[in-house]
Amino acid sequence: MSAEVRVRAGTPADLIAVERIERASFGDPWSRSALLQELVAGGMRLSLVAERDGAVAGYLMAWRVVDQLHVLNLAVAPACRRSRVGAALLAAAVAEARRAGLVEVTLEVRPGNLAARALYRAFGFREEGVRPGYYADTGEDALILTLALAET
Repeated sequence: MSAEVRVRAGTPADLIAVERIERASFGDPWSRSALLQELVAGGMRLSLVAERDGAVAGYLMAWRVVDQLHVLNLAVAPACRRSRVGAALLAAAVAEARRAGLVEVTLEVRPGNLAARALYRAFGFREEGVRPGYYADTGEDALILTLALAET
């Protein structure tokens, strides 16, 4: 039986755990100062962390931009992948967007990130376009995905 996942607002106290997950997840990780800036609550920022067994297992960072929630980053600790942590984070972000009266959720994803694409597809995200050369570490394109909240 897998441990229960609890999603809560991220805080600066989560920085060390979030940074560890960030570095384990991305070839071109965000800097410590950029992560800290996103963990400071308020304004347009939304940061969420997922906990399992009292430890941070993943995080999601997003910005509220006009009538959209734009997901900037979603990462799960390697040991917790494929255990519904990412789904719990995404569900909480979508619920927050609905509560805020936003009309859609948007994000970018690498074409080769099949696990993430499957998760987004399960939530009803649709491919809307491509950002050529989006990823600085590889020059890889990004797929632009959107979830229209009025349809879900």
